Amino acid sequence: MALALLRRLAFAALSVAAFAANAALAAGGAPEPERTVDMATVLKPGPLPELTVGDPSGVPVVEYGSLTCPHCATFSREIFPELKKDYIDTGKVRFIFREFSRNSLDVAAFMLARCIGDDKAFAAIELLFSQQDKWAFVDKPLEPLIAAMRPAGLTRDQAMACLKDKAKADAMVAITKRASDELKLTGTPTFVIDGKVYGGELSIDQLKAILDPLVKK
Repeated sequence: MALALLRRLAFAALSVAAFAANAALAAGGAPEPERTVDMATVLKPGPLPELTVGDPSGVPVVEYGSLTCPHCATFSREIFPELKKDYIDTGKVRFIFREFSRNSLDVAAFMLARCIGDDKAFAAIELLFSQQDKWAFVDKPLEPLIAAMRPAGLTRDQAMACLKDKAKADAMVAITKRASDELKLTGTPTFVIDGKVYGGELSIDQLKAILDPLVKK
C-alpha cells in the first residue's frame, strides 16, 4: 500500500515537472544548450574581418549560418529584425555572423557578398537570404546568384572575377573548418551565446530568455 502510494506520488511529480518544462518551452523559455565552449576561443579573429553589428561592448551573439540553409534564411527574415530592434540597436548585443559553408554554392555566395566590401558584406548576406528561393534551389544557380547580387552593386564581370579569387575561397573554407574542428559544429544555424552552443533556429522569445539575464548583469 505504502509502496503503491510512493509510486503514484513519484509519477505525479514527474508529470508536473514535464508539464512545467513543456509550458516553459511553449512560452518561449530558454532552450537547453547542446554543450558549452570557451567563449574566448570562439571570439578569436578569423582569416577575414568579422561581420558584426552592434555596440562592441554588447553581449556577443555569434551565428554560424549557411546561405543555402532555409532555416537560416527564415531567421534572417523573421527573427533577426526583432533581435536587432530590441537588443542590437539598443546597444545590448553585439551580433556576429560567421560563414559556415555546407557546399560549393555557399562558398561562391559568401565570396560574392565579401567582394562588395567587408563593411557591406553583412547587408549583402541579408539580401541573399531574402532572395534565397530564386537562386539556391535551382538547377543552374550561378546566373540567378549573380543576378541576386546586382542590387548590391555587383556587376556580372565583377562577380566572375571575384569567384576566381582563390585566397578568398580558401578563407571561406578555413572559417568553416575552424568551426568544425574547434567547436564541433555540424549544422546551421548554430548560435553561441555566453559560451553555450544552441543548434537550430531560435525564436525571438527563446533569444530573449537567453539574453535578458545576460544583458541585465
